[in-house]
Amino acid sequence: MSGRGLTRLAPLVMPAALSLVLAVGLTACGSDDAEPSGGTQTSDTSGSTDTDGDSAAVTVTREGDAFTPNGERVELGVDQTLVLTITADEAGELHVHSTPEQEIAYDAGTSEHEITIDRPGVVEVESHEPDVIVLQLEVR
Repeated sequence: MSGRGLTRLAPLVMPAALSLVLAVGLTACGSDDAEPSGGTQTSDTSGSTDTDGDSAAVTVTREGDAFTPNGERVELGVDQTLVLTITADEAGELHVHSTPEQEIAYDAGTSEHEITIDRPGVVEVESHEPDVIVLQLEVR
């Protein structure tokens, strides 16, 4: 196609391209007000999260190799205490990949543990046996 043919197409192509760019840009600016289904608040009794200004609480349940919650993201403030209530059918250990790293050993039954993160970022809480990410702490 010659340069002259391209010049004739420009008035037709430009509005379509502009419309596409605007449509993509507007959808990317959508509000995130709605909490996703795997959000930080849940009514599931086997894995629940409660937050207030001073502390946050999460219930973790282990049944065999299955954990609830499983990879849930929890918002936490810098230096805010997180109270983990762990109900497990066998003893184990959770690893909090913060700086410095923290380890939470728990026995079979129900136990309560407190952790505090002093730096912003995303901190994973996981089990290594089995290898499962239980929580992602979004510390702000």
